[in-house]
Amino acid sequence: MLNKKSLIGFVASVAVASSLFGAKVTAVKTAIAEEGFQLQVVTEILKKMGHTVETTNDVEYAIAFQTIANNAQSDDVYFMAAHWAPLQDAMIKGAGGNEKLSIFSNYIENCAQGYVIDKKTADKYNIKYLNDLNDPKIAKLFDSNGNGKADLTGCSGGWGCSKVIDHQLKAYDLEDNITQNQGSYSALIADTIARYKTGKPVLYYTWTPYWVSGKLVPGKDVTFLQVKYSSTPGGYSTKLANGADYGFAVNNQKIVANKSVVTKHKDIAKLFDIMKLSVNDVSGQNMLMANGQNKAKDIKSHATKWLEMNKTTVDAWIKEAKAAK
Repeated sequence: MLNKKSLIGFVASVAVASSLFGAKVTAVKTAIAEEGFQLQVVTEILKKMGHTVETTNDVEYAIAFQTIANNAQSDDVYFMAAHWAPLQDAMIKGAGGNEKLSIFSNYIENCAQGYVIDKKTADKYNIKYLNDLNDPKIAKLFDSNGNGKADLTGCSGGWGCSKVIDHQLKAYDLEDNITQNQGSYSALIADTIARYKTGKPVLYYTWTPYWVSGKLVPGKDVTFLQVKYSSTPGGYSTKLANGADYGFAVNNQKIVANKSVVTKHKDIAKLFDIMKLSVNDVSGQNMLMANGQNKAKDIKSHATKWLEMNKTTVDAWIKEAKAAK
């Protein structure tokens, strides 16, 4: 039997061992395959720091946030690397907000999104605003199923953009003229691109970083539509400094972890707060995926190559993170 002195020594030795062998980390993977790269970059750095990382199966955003929140005070670390702010702020609040979640600084900045139509149709009919589809004749140009309404390739039901689109179709009195088609976005956008290639008008929602804007290039093949005024479920303005308004705020993607990480794993918390990934690097990797390099081993290879190309920066992050411990 351990006496009090021995027990204290035993507990101390366990703490030291835990420090030496690192934390147990669960990386929560979103259902969007193109967000796997940014998660893999974080995972590989955590491994370099001596932590053990396991990755979940694909889950929808709401489940990802709730899973992390459910482990708010865990001794282990749970994180995801694709919180779109402010688009998903309501999901964060619904999962418990700052009381259960640690939300870190911008990881990927300047992520744009919005409504897009083919440039040929935009130029021919002088279409500049989503609100222009209030004209049934304009809306009918984008009808792909013969019901007289424009078919908008929209978002999957569990995504924050889905609620914004539904809100805006109502706010701009477009519900009678536009249908948001929902389902697997990757399948829907593939059909949309195929329709474009046949010379037919297309209307879709997309975002950056994502490979679609590499296939249908804004300004060359397609045009982003503006809205006449801001209208969002959260009531925030989407108008840019230059006066343009594309209906969606420019988002920043952030890393989100369980609340206890900031006190129990200060090195990891520091890493989450300082590491950055260029939106252009993510778009480039997403294009590789679109061109066939989309297996798990490919994504891991892309992350490894990125780490090698940015070794000096990564080493500096690791050094600063470890110093925080």
